[in-house]
Amino acid sequence: MVGAIKRRLEQLIREIAEEYGWEILALEIKSDHVHLFISAQPYWSPHIVLRRIKGRTSRVLRSEFPELLKLPSLWTRSYFVSTAGHVSSETIQRYIEEQGGKK
Repeated sequence: MVGAIKRRLEQLIREIAEEYGWEILALEIKSDHVHLFISAQPYWSPHIVLRRIKGRTSRVLRSEFPELLKLPSLWTRSYFVSTAGHVSSETIQRYIEEQGGKK
């Protein structure tokens, strides 16, 4: 995810979060993965949040960027989820922001 695709992906993620009332605390899009620190109401289970984000971004990006159609899928089914219970929100935000300079 680079260039125009990266910019559009970020825009879409922010739009989806706003639509559902989720707060994006940190977001870093790498060429092959995304770091997302998000705050959502407790009735939103993590797998539903990710399904909404992955589903819509895949549909929109593949319709707007035909070169993505050659990929079997835009996202894998895998993801990592953790709570912020043992570390501060600031620590998580700093970690994600630091990923911006790494490959």
